[in-house]
Amino acid sequence: MTYTKQDLALNGGPKAKTSPTIPMFPGGLEIGDEEKKEVMEVLDNKYLFRYYGPTDSPSKVKAFEESYAEYLGTKHSLALNSCTSALVSALVAVGVGPGDEVIVPAYTFFATCAAVVAARAIPVVAEVDASLTMDPLDLEKKITKRTKAIIPVHMRGMPAKIDRIMEIARRHKLKVIEDVAQANGGSFKGKPLGSFGDAGCFSLQFHKTITSGEGGVLATSDDLTYTRAQAYHDVAACWRKDRFAPPEFAGEIFFGVNFRMSELTGAVALAQFRKLDSIVGRMKHNKKLIKDRLLDLKGIQFREVTDEAGDTATCLIFFLPKGSQVSDFTTALHAEGIEAGGIYNKGVPDWHMYPHWKMLIEKMMPTDKGCPFNCEQSGPAPNYDPDACPQTMGLLERSIHLDIPPQLSEKDCEQIALGIRKVASVLLA
Repeated sequence: MTYTKQDLALNGGPKAKTSPTIPMFPGGLEIGDEEKKEVMEVLDNKYLFRYYGPTDSPSKVKAFEESYAEYLGTKHSLALNSCTSALVSALVAVGVGPGDEVIVPAYTFFATCAAVVAARAIPVVAEVDASLTMDPLDLEKKITKRTKAIIPVHMRGMPAKIDRIMEIARRHKLKVIEDVAQANGGSFKGKPLGSFGDAGCFSLQFHKTITSGEGGVLATSDDLTYTRAQAYHDVAACWRKDRFAPPEFAGEIFFGVNFRMSELTGAVALAQFRKLDSIVGRMKHNKKLIKDRLLDLKGIQFREVTDEAGDTATCLIFFLPKGSQVSDFTTALHAEGIEAGGIYNKGVPDWHMYPHWKMLIEKMMPTDKGCPFNCEQSGPAPNYDPDACPQTMGLLERSIHLDIPPQLSEKDCEQIALGIRKVASVLLA
């Protein structure tokens, strides 16, 4: 069908989508009787702390950990109070510290970078490619003699090119910590995300695929990595079989923090975990319905898909020919009843993009000493130029992003596709 300017809702035409916008809280909108049952068991037993209570009750956190490890096919799973805590614990566990560099992508939530600094190491920023995940070519260029680890991010539901990243890491003898915060339930070539690297870290924050409000998971099949992460997240004391016993091996005992997950959080997480495959399956179904209706549309370029089956389909992203077209395009989509948006706007702060990481660019630390950026063992600190990742910003400034909630109906999907077709047919003609 051919559309004209008069067909656009912006110019008085009928809206493509007439139903209300569904907020992107995939697991949060699924909270119901299952979560209530698990939480009430915790409250009824007064067993709010995983190690002890007035009664001898099974731990919800432990049950959640065991379920997660089985699901991922990893030997261990550790529940924490956030994904940021999981990232910090994983970095400490694999031996990252002062004098080390850790490579992160330029498109990820700032917490990925912040975790590196929390582990007293130096972040090095690499470009993303058309998949909007870490570019393996630029990754290899950023490796130096100080590089200790890589944090690939499976961004916006899409698996990173983890096979190529793991090959590079093995060749250079580097540790890999997967950030799976935004791709819980995803896979690459049939293997679950988070099970490739030395550790995988997941988020249960409210925007994520499944949620307990806050919360995180660290998965690993390496016994030493698990033991050290377990120690670090629990003040290096409480979890031990005999907390006052001497260390069984070098590096077992050291200063730690308190990143534990509570039993109430674990109860919600356990119920949500059982819904993970259903939520991801519905998002995949909805994304396919929308995308299939747009495949012949001229003027747009879809984000590179690294693994169709492994994509968790949290969103649909495509690129316009020019960044200058994004504002008019999204305005027209909003008029059609479609809450899509551009990803990058230089004047609007967004902590998902490197140029807005003000704390990193200016090396803002809580003391004047400024460690780790000017510590003797760190060597010369990088110059974090806001324009240092032109490939990433060139892609993001041309991007249109549309959330794909699992709660969309087939009619919603059809109307979303119709609205995109109308706008693209007119504005990109």
